[in-house]
Amino acid sequence: MAYDEKLADRVREVLARRRGVTEKKMFGGLAFMVNGHMTCGVLGEDLMVRVGPDAYEAALKRVGCRPMDFTGRAMKGMVYVSPRGHRRKASLEAWVKMGLSYARSLPPK
Repeated sequence: MAYDEKLADRVREVLARRRGVTEKKMFGGLAFMVNGHMTCGVLGEDLMVRVGPDAYEAALKRVGCRPMDFTGRAMKGMVYVSPRGHRRKASLEAWVKMGLSYARSLPPK
């Protein structure tokens, strides 16, 4: 599955001045890594966000959010956000920052 280049560019803008950010093609999309840990990504027109297990249930209550079920089984701590949930700049920034926060809480790889 291809990924939305415009959404990827918007994520790059949010991450532009952050340290330790790299990009990696995975899941048929594009993942953004921080210190070796996935923080968020783009799959099709959806944003993927690694929110972590503690923030998972609260994240699912937000607009456009659903469990990441890439394998057919929900991956607790990972969510998809539809365009409805990331269309506005402030919403996208909030999701990316949530992913950054979780990734930075993990020990560097």
